[in-house]
Amino acid sequence: MSKSGEIRKKNRKKTIFTVIGLILATIIALAVAYLLYVFSVYHRIDDHQLIQTAPAVNQSAEIGTAVSLEQEYTIVTYNVGFGAYSPDYTFFMDGGKSSWAKSKESATSLITGAGDLSLSFEPDFVLLQEIDVDSTRTYHLDELELLRNKLSDYVSNFAVNYDSPFLLYPFYEPHGSSYAGIATFSKYDITSAERRSLPISSSMSKFVDLDRCYSVSRIPTENGKELIIINVHMSAYGSSPEVRAGQTAMLREEMEKEYAAGNYVIVGGDYNHNLKLYDDYGNMGWAKAYGRDLIPETFTFAIDLLDEEIRYQMHNSCRDSGKPVGVYNNTITLDGFIISDNIECIEYYNYDSGYLYSDHDPVVMTFVLK
Repeated sequence: MSKSGEIRKKNRKKTIFTVIGLILATIIALAVAYLLYVFSVYHRIDDHQLIQTAPAVNQSAEIGTAVSLEQEYTIVTYNVGFGAYSPDYTFFMDGGKSSWAKSKESATSLITGAGDLSLSFEPDFVLLQEIDVDSTRTYHLDELELLRNKLSDYVSNFAVNYDSPFLLYPFYEPHGSSYAGIATFSKYDITSAERRSLPISSSMSKFVDLDRCYSVSRIPTENGKELIIINVHMSAYGSSPEVRAGQTAMLREEMEKEYAAGNYVIVGGDYNHNLKLYDDYGNMGWAKAYGRDLIPETFTFAIDLLDEEIRYQMHNSCRDSGKPVGVYNNTITLDGFIISDNIECIEYYNYDSGYLYSDHDPVVMTFVLK
């Protein structure tokens, strides 16, 4: 090879290495810029945040001013799964495939279906979790507006528990940015409501987990006290023992405080704990038992009022979303109610829709204030 040919060959190699170096430098720069963006945008939502109660969409709806004693009322709790979980849907964080809802039309259909199912129980109060307001994964569909229009005879409030920057994971379908939360609907006047921030992990997992919280809604009773309805969505995905202990302790303190004031207290929602177990003996799943020693002595999990055989045979409120319905699914009861001893549970059940509109099914309770 001539001297000029060797020079050209060296120049080509140099060019190739230069291009590769520039590509790697660009990738590293983009990764650093993205990490700086995520860290700079991340924030925890303020604790003790007063949340507004929206009037009923139906302006002619009859909203009660106070809850009566010795009268039956029905309450429903339902995690609507951000309008993504049709029976064949699988979620990437549970070993499935998808990160987004199938389409905006699919999300609309599932959320309105969940609203219709909630209404079918003719409830006085409805607690809903995982409602997207402006999220990439649901095509920026305002699901809260859909639900308020569906439950048009109810006043309602909304507490944000997911306000995340744009997440690039999973790479094949980035989860994107999310703005979502929990909503409480009532046919009785809510005089005030507050958002309380639950303890969460301080590790890197905080960037992908929800900003866990519960809301406290105050409804007058005819004897001058208040019915306190707490809507909760606790941490999932094997959160640390310290986080679980912090969340259950905070919730217990809230219950004790309101009961000591002479109020009636109902805590409902998605606990992300196995509610059929008293302790972790025999627990084979990621969801730990919600130990009964973690609630005040003056409170009871309403599911515990059922006969043991009925309790264990009852339909589970949540399915394994790593597989579609119809394939062998592990199921578990994560959703339910805790009640103070001045409330009598008349009826309690997990409704079986076959997980038609979500990876959860509703839990329904009829009660009276003593």
